[in-house]
Amino acid sequence: MMNTEKSASVSGTDIAALEIQGISLAFRKRRQQLPVLNDISLTVPAGKFVSIIGPSGCGKSTLFHVIGGLLEPDQGVVRMGGREVTGQRGLISYVPQKPALFPWRNTLDNVLLAREISGDANEAARAEAREWLVRAGLGGFEKSYPHMLSGGMQQRASFLRGLLAPQEVICLDEPFSSLDELTRSDMQRWLLDLWETSRRSVLLITHSVEEALLLSDTIYLFSGRPASVLHRADVPFARPRRESVIEEPGFLELKREISARMKEEQSKKPI
Repeated sequence: MMNTEKSASVSGTDIAALEIQGISLAFRKRRQQLPVLNDISLTVPAGKFVSIIGPSGCGKSTLFHVIGGLLEPDQGVVRMGGREVTGQRGLISYVPQKPALFPWRNTLDNVLLAREISGDANEAARAEAREWLVRAGLGGFEKSYPHMLSGGMQQRASFLRGLLAPQEVICLDEPFSSLDELTRSDMQRWLLDLWETSRRSVLLITHSVEEALLLSDTIYLFSGRPASVLHRADVPFARPRRESVIEEPGFLELKREISARMKEEQSKKPI
């Protein structure tokens, strides 16, 4: 069932991979202010998959910019591993909506980019990347360039680049939104299986309630702009999770409940 608490705290002695506490931000244009984020608090426990859903334009991607240190909040703090990192860059692995692979680099070199930047693209790292490419269904495409890959294959390479980066937290900004429905479904199944193997700490932005329920341990529902946390849903389905869960009555009930809240929020006129 939905949890109406507007924040999540780290329980016991566990240290969260990512903790956002009381983040507020307004954009300034001339003498006017446009509130974008309003007292956002959420937690990504280590090794968990957390999703954010909410109306278009509410500020979800802006929150990622705050987490990544590209924007300074007016109020609030960002912590990783219990340490305050507000405004610091280079501490998250980011996977954007579109693959953003470098066209002059082959698949293997694109996947290893983050390791190169961190000075860790040695032969052991290259061997590990080759193993993950095989797991991702990209075996044999190590030397292929982005224009030689399908959209789904490019997105797999993009995600592997994030997965193999040294940062603990991976932020996924609607990574499947540009894919057709069939490819998106395939990518969801692939990501689910891959995450079950790696168990990295993930924060996902998505507009799909079904996608969030299928992949996540926890879902945060954001309001319209300025975004605030309206509700939190703890996803009760056991792991390892299989795609067949989407047909179970409990899944369908929770999907209807969250979707109804989404529609109610989307019907409100934004500020």
